[in-house]
Amino acid sequence: MSLIKPKHQRLVLVALALVALVGAALMAAWALRNQASYFYLPSQMVADPPQPGQAVRLGGMVETGSLRTLADGVTISFVVGDDKGARVPVRYSGITPDLFVEGSGVVAEGSLGADGTFVAESLLAKHDENYVPRELQEMDEHQAAKMAEETTVGLE
Repeated sequence: MSLIKPKHQRLVLVALALVALVGAALMAAWALRNQASYFYLPSQMVADPPQPGQAVRLGGMVETGSLRTLADGVTISFVVGDDKGARVPVRYSGITPDLFVEGSGVVAEGSLGADGTFVAESLLAKHDENYVPRELQEMDEHQAAKMAEETTVGLE
């Protein structure tokens, strides 16, 4: 003879399933919170800076005339600004994206150093809607259309 009636067994199983489901949801939310990378504009970073070492993203425009290559030949420094006049110095070691130039948009992933310099671990360069690949810059419209046609033959 069973100690618990079948009706009560189902209720206990449903309650355990709900507890497990809530526990899994809480663990997932906690993991995502720890992996989240907050996005800052320069004016937001100046007004309310993140804790030094906290992983964040900084997005804005690379100021013209601010790009410098440091003595090691691999590290660059530049300033990211926004339309509100805020400026944040950035340092990055590594290979820069092809589209990374002064006056263009950039999203830098990294953390704010104790000295106020943003230390980027990766850079994502943004382009405007008038972007044209290097290969097509020297071509006129007819040549570019012909090249596009040739590269799509056989893909259908």
